[in-house]
Amino acid sequence: MTKILLFLGLAVVGWRVWKGHWPWEAKLSGTTRQQTLFRARKLLGVGDGASHGEIVEAHRRLIAQVHPDKGGTSEQVHEANAARDLLLAELPGS
Repeated sequence: MTKILLFLGLAVVGWRVWKGHWPWEAKLSGTTRQQTLFRARKLLGVGDGASHGEIVEAHRRLIAQVHPDKGGTSEQVHEANAARDLLLAELPGS
């Protein structure tokens, strides 16, 4: 058992020397486009096949909730605008 743990430890250190990062960091660093799209859909509350009108309407509803005049922050408004822009750019024919 000790030999296996020693071998695994050496393999991990070798990976670090060879690749320049720990093996588990590759999955944790950065976001993929699909993850970004998923978060944008979740923020606006729309599904995968949402149309232009559904995205715009969901954005309006969210802005009405998070606008600074309604107790939200400008950061939340920026996030909502970025999510809308990203999802609209992903629509076919855009």
